[in-house]
Amino acid sequence: MIPVSDGLLLIAVYVLVNIAVFCLYGYDKHMARTDGWRIPERILLVTALFGPFGAYGAMRLFRHKTQKIKFYLVPFLLILHIAGILYIAACLLHLIS
Repeated sequence: MIPVSDGLLLIAVYVLVNIAVFCLYGYDKHMARTDGWRIPERILLVTALFGPFGAYGAMRLFRHKTQKIKFYLVPFLLILHIAGILYIAACLLHLIS
């Protein structure tokens, strides 16, 4: 097996989670257009908690769930994730210097 640092593995998992959330929102939009079985809103919101980049990107690209008040949480979650990423990066830079 190829050795991979824990940090790169976490980044890869985070990217994959966001891609999966993006696809989930896209699938729900497709089902909305074709009158298919929909994904419950609470599932979409919980997945946005873990993958807000994917959720926000899909909301904008597919124009999906943008008028629902409870989905105003998604940009807030995105800001929290960005703040967390910046905090981790600052801590790592502090450790290096």
